[in-house]
Amino acid sequence: MVTPGLVVGLLLPLILWADKSAGIGFRFASYISNNVVLQKEPAGAVIWGFGTPGATVTVTLCQGQETIMKKVTSVKAHSNTWMVVLDPMKPGGPFEVMAQQTLEKINFTMRVHDVLFGDVWLCSGQSNMQMTVLQILNATRELSNTAAYQSVRIFSVSPIQAEQELEDLVAVDLQWSKPTEENLGHGNFTYMSAVCWLFGRHLYDTLQYPIGLISSSWGGTPIEAWSSGRSLKACGVPKQGSVPSDTVTGPAKHSVLWNAMIHPLCSMTLKGVVWYQGESNINYNMDLYNCTFPALIEDWRQTFHRGSQGQTEQYFPFGFVQLSSYLSKIRSDGFPQIRWHQTADFGYVPNLKMPNTFMAVAMDLCDRESPFGSIHPRDKQTVAYRLHLGARAVAYGEKNLPFQGPLPEKIERLAHKGLLNVTYYQEIQVQKRDNKIFEISCCSDHQCKWLPASMNTFSTQTLTLTINSCHGTVVALRYAWTTWPCEYKQCPLYHPSSALPAPPFIAFITD
Repeated sequence: MVTPGLVVGLLLPLILWADKSAGIGFRFASYISNNVVLQKEPAGAVIWGFGTPGATVTVTLCQGQETIMKKVTSVKAHSNTWMVVLDPMKPGGPFEVMAQQTLEKINFTMRVHDVLFGDVWLCSGQSNMQMTVLQILNATRELSNTAAYQSVRIFSVSPIQAEQELEDLVAVDLQWSKPTEENLGHGNFTYMSAVCWLFGRHLYDTLQYPIGLISSSWGGTPIEAWSSGRSLKACGVPKQGSVPSDTVTGPAKHSVLWNAMIHPLCSMTLKGVVWYQGESNINYNMDLYNCTFPALIEDWRQTFHRGSQGQTEQYFPFGFVQLSSYLSKIRSDGFPQIRWHQTADFGYVPNLKMPNTFMAVAMDLCDRESPFGSIHPRDKQTVAYRLHLGARAVAYGEKNLPFQGPLPEKIERLAHKGLLNVTYYQEIQVQKRDNKIFEISCCSDHQCKWLPASMNTFSTQTLTLTINSCHGTVVALRYAWTTWPCEYKQCPLYHPSSALPAPPFIAFITD
């Protein structure tokens, strides 16, 4: 059941892009249209649609007058669907895909034009993913920068809810298109995601072949709405409880966006996913996020792998943005807790619970003056840049490319000197001294409290902190454990060459 009043955008008629000769009900899936980007080698792209049960469907890939390949299948009786997997194709184009249905000597034909082969990325999440190029810094300049990126194609799913898993999309906001100032800047929080677009643009600059970007996001939504019932059950998420209205302003019912906005895409062959979500879980099942997020990743991977006949990699790359900052009147551990839980409590990715993932740290990209509220920082360019570094390293295997900021390797207590020595895996650049951003847990008489530990001396990979304010035992250290850790690009620690910020962490100290 689709909730009334939520069918926004272009409702898909039965035959949207078919020839007029097409038979009733014979059509491509909703997201196979002119200008589509299909996944390149080593995977095979999946082409599917609906037809008359028992009919034969022949799918032909052409370039000009040349036939590249033909695939033949039949329409399944129980689902009225047909599907073929194309042979793996090198990146490039344009091509034409023709599908012909034959039943009792009657043929119906439909075509899609200007088809490219490249890498297809799905972008999903809540409002920070939904923000358009119109809403970001230097919007006018960014909106005009499309001429060089006509091989980066964009597609946007309409915001729809459903009670059951849907086979195909009910509605599309933006059918596959070449980027223009109009479709990239189509209002606020509508059509195309700025993070998605800028991420794709960086990938195109690096890879120099077509990129397909699918935006499927909805502001104010918790992870439960984007998760299947299976993954929520695996994490012991309680049945629908009271939902706090301050952080959850969009649909919160379990699985309704998974059902309507993600599951219909699962037959598509994908390269990977990028995700920006978490603000709506600050006060809603926050303590379960270290399970629900890894479980969502695992479940999406399994579903897309199965749905694409094994063409989408079983452990396809999954990138995400760690939460940025927020000016809140209430002192809360919510933002730092979600940031930590986004890494399954490791503090970094990839890790054992989250293989083949990458993360863009964004806690230093705060925006006091954002007209959309400080929870919506406008510097999405740096977010996308940091995301694409992770993609180059993790998804594309680029060696010796720094894609995450400095992580602590060893913490030593020098009690006789009143110091704590922190050694990092990478080189560190101390941009400024901050006497509050590091905190120690000081315990005495079975009670512990967090105290600031001021930065003392530092070298290329080591930092010492003064801990003589603790008259008990120092049992833990944490960094940037606040909603608003620093001003814009002014956190204390960065990696020198990549300018990537050290991510937040919490660590227990043993003798």
